Amino acid sequence: MRAFHQWLGVLTFLTAGLLDAAPLAVAAPPATDRPNVVLIFCDDLGYGDLGCFGAKTIRTPHLDRLARQGMRFTDFYAAQPVCSASRAALLTGCYPNRVGITGALDHRAKHGLDPTEETIADLLRARGYATGMVGKWHLGHLPPFLPTRQGFDRWYGLPYSNDMWPYHPEAKAGTYPPLPLYDGDRIVDAEVSPADQDRLTTDYTRRAVAFIEENRHRPFFLYVAHSMPHVPLHVSSARRGASKAGLYGDVVAEIDQSVGEIMQALDRFGLDRQTLLLFTSDNGPWLSYGPHAGSAGPLREGKGTTWEGGIRVPMIARWPDRVPRGTVCREPAMTIDILPTLTRLTGASLPVRPIDGLDISPLLFAMPGASSPHRALWFYYHQNDLEAVRSGPWKLILPHSYATVNPQAPPARDGRPTKYASAKADLELYHLVDDVGETRNVAASHQQVVARLQLLAEEARADLGDTLTQRAPTRARPAGVATVIP
Repeated sequence: MRAFHQWLGVLTFLTAGLLDAAPLAVAAPPATDRPNVVLIFCDDLGYGDLGCFGAKTIRTPHLDRLARQGMRFTDFYAAQPVCSASRAALLTGCYPNRVGITGALDHRAKHGLDPTEETIADLLRARGYATGMVGKWHLGHLPPFLPTRQGFDRWYGLPYSNDMWPYHPEAKAGTYPPLPLYDGDRIVDAEVSPADQDRLTTDYTRRAVAFIEENRHRPFFLYVAHSMPHVPLHVSSARRGASKAGLYGDVVAEIDQSVGEIMQALDRFGLDRQTLLLFTSDNGPWLSYGPHAGSAGPLREGKGTTWEGGIRVPMIARWPDRVPRGTVCREPAMTIDILPTLTRLTGASLPVRPIDGLDISPLLFAMPGASSPHRALWFYYHQNDLEAVRSGPWKLILPHSYATVNPQAPPARDGRPTKYASAKADLELYHLVDDVGETRNVAASHQQVVARLQLLAEEARADLGDTLTQRAPTRARPAGVATVIP
């Protein structure tokens, strides 16, 4: 039934386009095609960190070329402004609180993404794809929750964030055990050192290229989840000092180089035209780290908030001859939409359990009349706080408290953050097309819009709950819990 409604939505887009006499667009591929998929997911990369999104001091020539060859999404969102929750949404097509994942899991977590949830890797593997992951997992570090139990044939990377590590400048003695590096289910480096972290992006890239080469004769799904530019920042000796934007600029430049090497590999093996390449980030920049943090560009606040700087992320899609070159999509979409879009494009089945994402292939292919398939996008944070809702150009902020960088505190330096202060948001309305920086609250002059968005917020509360208004979820599913702890 869900698939029927998604196809009906596509038909509606097409019909609307014909009635409006929109210009001819690139046609969507038939469901029988099985494109390769490369999904690159950065950690804490800001909206304003790429040249094609307005960066002035950081050069990203490969990502800028990717944008020229494909489509840039200006209004693309992470489902939550924090690591584990954001990744759960990306891989399951669900709001993370629907699958029981909130916050950022660490080495003490006894839970993780329930293996009975169907990830992108599960669904594409069932369609005959080779599935590989390189990089940070962060959806449960215990054996039942590792990537190889969640649909991936191969995995090389870290079980959680690179700052959950004894060498992090902010780590107190005894806070974290040694950080392990995995190859499949096997630990191949029991104690990642600073020198090992310097090589992470290079190692991830080498593994990604090797996976492409190994599987060049069959359809594949490759998920590259960079540990950077999350703090602590590390970069190879070859790239250190290469940018004019300090250590953070060096790290982003190395990620850009990694994207260039992946693009080169696809070209070398003749896979360009049969590969959909997606690039985005898990949330906005961690602003309390000052010069070791990225930029939200024109957006308000950053990671850990549901202001635009925390949840709006850069997104680029390239598929030669399918995604129109040099185009821009300004319709709202979210990481939850990647799973249903990929199932549509590869002919894979949707998950058996309900999901929240919707097929955005009409946007991807610039179909006539295409618009966001969502009536609303909901933004939760903390355990289950509904803090904002977006519908069309309007965003309603719901009353909540949030952390903001304290201007009175000593500034961040040498990889150590400054302190946060607590701030409060009231019931506020912003027109994001006219005011992307969320500076002008127009709630008083648009009471009907406020009332409509409050009804949409009530839909979320009735479904997923809301701790701010003491509403329990009715259709959320629990996370997986390990019964045997090693």
